[in-house]
Amino acid sequence: MQHKHPTLFFIMLCALSGSTACITTSDSRLLATENSPENKRLTFQQAYNPRQSSPRLVRELPEFEAWLDDKHLLVKQEKGFGPKVQARLLKVDTSSGKKNLFLDYSTHNEDMPDGLKLEDFADCSDDYSQFVLKHNEHFYLYDVETRDLKSIGDDASKVKNITLSPDAKKIAFTRNHNLFIIDMKSGRELQLTQDGSETVYNGYASWVYFEEVLGRDSEYKAFWWAPDNEKIAFLRFDDERVPEFPIFDAEGTHGQLEVTRYPKAGDPNPEVRLGIAHVDSGDIVWVDTDPKADHYLACPSWTPDSRRLLFQWMNRGQNNIKLYLADPTTGKKVEIYDEKQPNWVEFFEDIYIFKNGSGFLLNSDVGGWPHLYYYDMEGSLKKRLTNGEWSVQNIKRVDEKNGTVFFQGTRDEKTETHLYRVDLDAKEIIRLTENPGSHNCEISPEGTFFVDTYSNIHHPDKREIRDATGVLLHSLDDAKLPAFDDYALGKVELFTIPSGDGYDLPAMWTLPPDFDKSSKYPVIFTIYGGPSAGTVKNHFGRLEKHYLAQHGIIVISVDHRGSGHFGKTGTALMHRNLGKWETQDLITAVKWLTKKPFIDRDRIGIMGSSYGGYVTCMALTYGADYFTHGIANSSVTDWTLYDTIYTERYMDTPTKNPEGYEFGSVLTHAKGLKGKLFITHGTTDDNVHMQNTMQLISKLENMYKDFDLMIYPGQRHSISPPKQNHLNREIVRFWFRHFLDKELDVDEEKEGG
Repeated sequence: MQHKHPTLFFIMLCALSGSTACITTSDSRLLATENSPENKRLTFQQAYNPRQSSPRLVRELPEFEAWLDDKHLLVKQEKGFGPKVQARLLKVDTSSGKKNLFLDYSTHNEDMPDGLKLEDFADCSDDYSQFVLKHNEHFYLYDVETRDLKSIGDDASKVKNITLSPDAKKIAFTRNHNLFIIDMKSGRELQLTQDGSETVYNGYASWVYFEEVLGRDSEYKAFWWAPDNEKIAFLRFDDERVPEFPIFDAEGTHGQLEVTRYPKAGDPNPEVRLGIAHVDSGDIVWVDTDPKADHYLACPSWTPDSRRLLFQWMNRGQNNIKLYLADPTTGKKVEIYDEKQPNWVEFFEDIYIFKNGSGFLLNSDVGGWPHLYYYDMEGSLKKRLTNGEWSVQNIKRVDEKNGTVFFQGTRDEKTETHLYRVDLDAKEIIRLTENPGSHNCEISPEGTFFVDTYSNIHHPDKREIRDATGVLLHSLDDAKLPAFDDYALGKVELFTIPSGDGYDLPAMWTLPPDFDKSSKYPVIFTIYGGPSAGTVKNHFGRLEKHYLAQHGIIVISVDHRGSGHFGKTGTALMHRNLGKWETQDLITAVKWLTKKPFIDRDRIGIMGSSYGGYVTCMALTYGADYFTHGIANSSVTDWTLYDTIYTERYMDTPTKNPEGYEFGSVLTHAKGLKGKLFITHGTTDDNVHMQNTMQLISKLENMYKDFDLMIYPGQRHSISPPKQNHLNREIVRFWFRHFLDKELDVDEEKEGG
C-alpha cells in the first residue's frame, strides 16, 4: 500500500451561516464561469469510459519518454485501444518545438517472430538503437538501424527483469530466483548465484519489499548495475520464516491455489543480505551486515566512479535509518548518516551522489518538513538548502557544473506543485513554473531546458518547453479538445475547513453546474486518507465528479491533518493511531457542511479504495452518526491483516500497541453501522487480501446488519476491464438509487461502449 503515491492561489470559502460560501482569490478570472443551461451534459460513457466514447472532451497527452540529449526529448504517442494500440516515438526539438517521427514500432514488427512486437521490448539502450526482446524460449538483440535480429540466448521462458548494462554490451536478469548475465557479443551466459529456490531469491524481491520498498514499478527487480559495467549490486531474500498466505482462484474445474510468503503485522520478515557480483569473475562479495538480523536493507546507489556502494539500513521498529558506504571488493561498510525520529522514518527515495565526489544530497523530514540537506561523503553537513513550513517533494536534477539543484515542492501553495531552483550556497530559491496548478517537470541533462506538464481545476493537462530560467519557449500539447467548451461541467473550488484546533483542512468540491443555494444537495466524499497521501490539489483530475455533479450531487475531497499538508508534524499525529484523525477530521468536515442550508444532511456519502476503503468503513461505523452511505473498495478492515513494513511503520507491532490496533480495526466499530454500506473486493487481491472483507462481513452478519456486497472473481487489488466497467456502473447505480431515487439510464450506460 505504497502512498507516495499540490499552488499559486488558494480559494477560501467563508462559512457564512445561511448562505453559500464566499470566494476569496487574488484573481477572479480563475473562478469557474457560469454554464449556460443549453450546454451539453456528460454521458456515463464520456465520464467513465472516455477513450471509447464520442465526442471526447479530454485526451491523454503523449507520454514523456526520455531526454535523448540536452536539446531533444522523446514522447510516446499511442493510437487505438487495448490489443490494437499502436505506438511510436516522436522526437521534439527544443529550439523549434517541432515533433518528428523518431521510431515507429509497427514498421519494424515485420522483422519480429510471429507474436512478438518491438514495443514489447524487455529493455533498450539509452539512445534507443538496440533493443532486447524475449520471445518464448529465446533472447534477441534487435538493431534499429540495420534491422538485424540476432538470437543471443535460449532458456528464456522463466526469465524476469532483463536489464542492459550501461554500455549496452551485457544483459542481467533473474531465472528461478538466481542472477545471470549474458555477454551480447559472444552470447556467453554466466550464472552469478547458485542457491535460488522457492524461498531464497537473488536479485528478485520478496513480496513485502516489492510492495512497500522497491515499488510495483520494479516488477520485483532487486539488482543494480554499476556505472563501470563490471559489477552488480543485488539483494538476497530468504523467506523461509515468512508465513504463507493462500489465495484461491476459482477459475476452471478444480480452481487453483496461489501461495504467497506474506508477513502480516508482527510476523517474521524475510532475512535479507546485500551482495555485489563481479561479472567477469563471477565472484560474490557480501556486504558486512548480519544476515539473521531483524532489520531492513534497501535502495543501493553506486557512486559515479563505481568504487563504493551506498545503501540504506533501517531497524525493524522503523524509527532509525542509517546510510552506509560499502567497499565492493571487501564488503566492509562505513556509516555516514544516522537519523532517528520519535515516530517513524522512511527510506530515502531520491538520494543524489555528486559526480565530483563532494558529497550527497538528501531529502529528509527530520526537521518536521521534507527539505534538502547537502552532506560530504564522510557524513558532515555542508549546507541545508531549503527550509520552512512546506515540502520538497522530489529532486528533479542536479546541475553540478553550475552548482544548481532543481526540485519540485509546495513552497508557494500547499495544494500545488511547482518547480524550483536553488544554488548549493542556498542563498536564493527561484520558482520556475508560473501557471497555477500542479506541475510535473523533466529537466534536460545539462539543465538547459525543462518540459512542464501541468493542469489546474479549470483546465486539463498542458505541456510546454521552458528554458532554465522558466521562460516559455514552446507550447507542445493541450489535453483539452474542441468539445470541452460545449459541456456544462461542475464548478470546482478549492477552500479550507477549520478543524477547531489549529488545522485548516484543505478541501475541494465540485458543485452542480446549475448550483442553487436554495436547493438541497446530497454530498459524496472521495477519499484515500493514508499518511502523507493527500488528494486535495489544484489539478484537473477525472470527469467522473463532473458527471455526478451534473446529476445534482456535490462531490468533495477533504484532507486530514496527517495527509502531508502539515508536514511530518501533522502526519506524526497518526503514529500508533491509524483511523483516529482520518475519521475525526472528516466528521469535522461533515459538521461544517451540514450547517450550510443547501446540504442534505440525510444523504452524506463517502467512497474510496484500499486505504480509502478503510476510511470509508470507519466513517460508516465509528462515524455512523455523520455518514449515511458509503462504497468501500478493496479495504483494509483490521491492521493485523496487513503487511509488516507498512503497518508497523505507523502502528508498531500488535503486541506493542494493542490499544491502537483495537481502535483502528473496523471490526471494533462494526456494531455502529446503521447507514448503507456497499463493499467490493477482488478475490485474488494479493495486496489487501479479501480476508479483510470476509472478516468484516462475517462480523456484520453476526450482528444482523444490512450491507451490499460485490465480488470480482480473479481480480487483484485494482479491478481491471471489463470488470472495472461493471464496478463503475454499480458505483453510479448505488448513488443514483440512494441519492437521486432513480436508476441509471440503460441507453446512456451503453452509449459509446
